[in-house]
Amino acid sequence: MKFKGTAWKFGADVDTDAIIPARYLNTSDPDELASHCMEDSTTPDFIKKMKRGDVIVAEKNFGCGSSREHAPIAIKTAGVSCVVAKSFARIFYRNAFNMGLPIFESPEAAAGISEGDEIEVDADAGVVRNLTTEKEFSVAPVPAFMQELLAAGGLMAYTKKKAGLA
Repeated sequence: MKFKGTAWKFGADVDTDAIIPARYLNTSDPDELASHCMEDSTTPDFIKKMKRGDVIVAEKNFGCGSSREHAPIAIKTAGVSCVVAKSFARIFYRNAFNMGLPIFESPEAAAGISEGDEIEVDADAGVVRNLTTEKEFSVAPVPAFMQELLAAGGLMAYTKKKAGLA
C-alpha cells in the first residue's frame, strides 16, 4: 500500500471532538460527518482546503477522547488517505483499523514533516518519505491481520468477505 499527498499538520492530543464535533453525532451518514471533519480543530477550514489523498500528520495521542467510531469515518470519507502521528489513542487506533482508515506511528516523521510538505507513505516498506525535503522516516510495522482489515476496507467488509457474503 502506498499513499501520497500534501501534509496537514496537527499538534498533540487532537481529540475526537476536534475531529468530528459532538453536535454532528446525530447522523451516521459518512458524507455528512466528512463535511465537518476537523471543524473544531486548529484548522477549521481543513475540509474546504484539503484535497482527496492528502495526509494528516500529528503529534502524540491523536484521536484521544471518546471512543466514537465517527472520527475515523469522518477522516476516511473526507478523502484523507492516511494519518501519520507520533502516537495514537488506543481506542482510536483500533477504531481506525475497524473502519479501514490507514494509520501509521512514527515519532520521527511527525517531527520531520511540516504542513504543506508532499509526502509518500509506503506501508509495505515501512517508510514515510518527505518528498519536499527528501528525508525518509521509518514507521511502526502494521501487523498482518490489520493490513488485511485495511485491504478489505474495514472490519465489517473483512468479515463479510471471510463469510463469503461479499
